Amino acid sequence: MSTTTFGNDTSTGTSAGTKQTIRRFVVENFFVSDATLLSDDTSLLDEGIVDSTGVLEVTAFLEATFGISVEDAELIPANLDTIAKIATFVRRKRSDL
Repeated sequence: MSTTTFGNDTSTGTSAGTKQTIRRFVVENFFVSDATLLSDDTSLLDEGIVDSTGVLEVTAFLEATFGISVEDAELIPANLDTIAKIATFVRRKRSDL
């Protein structure tokens, strides 16, 4: 899968902006049959959109785009299963910087 680089995300300080950036990455880099049906709470793992290799791609994207560091212990569904959970995780990690 190809990866689109969005650069360091400084313009999306809002939760909605962060979600939009994450959604764009997911839609452009993974198979999403109908992007209009991808809600903030759709399970990326249960729906088969992101697999274990995809989690690593998402992690690399988050680190490059939002300037955060994701530890191995943080690679869990509670942080990375939905767009909403990913945005919350990013917001929490950025507040720790």
